[in-house]
Amino acid sequence: MVTDETRCPCLSGNPYGECCGPLHRGAAAPTAERLMRSRFSAFALLTWHPRTRPAALELDASQRWTRLDVLTTTSGGPFDSRGTVAFRAWWRSDDDRGTLEETSAFVREQGRWFYVDGVVA
Repeated sequence: MVTDETRCPCLSGNPYGECCGPLHRGAAAPTAERLMRSRFSAFALLTWHPRTRPAALELDASQRWTRLDVLTTTSGGPFDSRGTVAFRAWWRSDDDRGTLEETSAFVREQGRWFYVDGVVA
């Protein structure tokens, strides 16, 4: 669990409470870089279930995700505790492009949805 005193997952070197934490609580990002860092931290922390969240993520800096198509949704509504979403995500890099198809599993705990894991098609 990340607290305001722990190192921010965006690797800025600052504590979470001085870096991405305020943005996750609604503050406006002062720069585009801070916004990007907060988006990464949100991906890594806020939506990934602690049981399956990796200790570190290595992302390809040249890869840009450009489009998301939700193919099917099973459960996962406001009164459910579990759900799945099948999707196709489109990406581009400097010299390539492609898609990722996955069926992702989600669980709701204490009113918040978390990504648990996924099966790549």
